[in-house]
Amino acid sequence: QVQLVESGGGLVQSGGSLTLSCAPSATISRLYGMGWYRQFPGKQRELVATITGVGSTYYEDSVKGRFTISRDNAKNTLYLQMNSLKPEDTAVYFCCADTAYGRDWGQGTQVTVSS
Repeated sequence: QVQLVESGGGLVQSGGSLTLSCAPSATISRLYGMGWYRQFPGKQRELVATITGVGSTYYEDSVKGRFTISRDNAKNTLYLQMNSLKPEDTAVYFCCADTAYGRDWGQGTQVTVSS
């Protein structure tokens, strides 16, 4: 099982930026892929962005052009750069990692965007 530790959440005004970080306990370059999900109150977790082992990325439509997923193999860290944040981006953000044994999740970090 891969342990994932997220950081970088917080309170930001509408239009502002935040960068989330996720540090896995496994070597990031050996993971099949990683991603960010978010969960709104009372809703199921939904996909935000993913990055494969070879660096291909995917974004949910509502974040395209505003969010950027990336990873730094040297720092063994996954990032989610979030720009032009909107109040509707307010959610708990979760990092995940895919391995041969399945998907592991971080504990989540709260992002709150005030209007």
